[in-house]
Amino acid sequence: MLYFDERGVSRIYEMTLSGNVWKMWRNSPGFSQRFTGTLVDKGRTIIGVWELSKDGSNWERDLELTYTRVK
Repeated sequence: MLYFDERGVSRIYEMTLSGNVWKMWRNSPGFSQRFTGTLVDKGRTIIGVWELSKDGSNWERDLELTYTRVK
């Protein structure tokens, strides 16, 4: 996945979807990120968390989120 924003920041993430678990990550010296989302409610809801690492070893929670499909 390619991410970009109005600040001029762009990042490339790798991604997998296996069963009901969606993962995205990027390993970059000084600022690695990873996301794990779990699909629930027959795929209508994704409960996820972003984590970050500044040293590549220690991870801290950065953002928790829930996506819900509405009709």
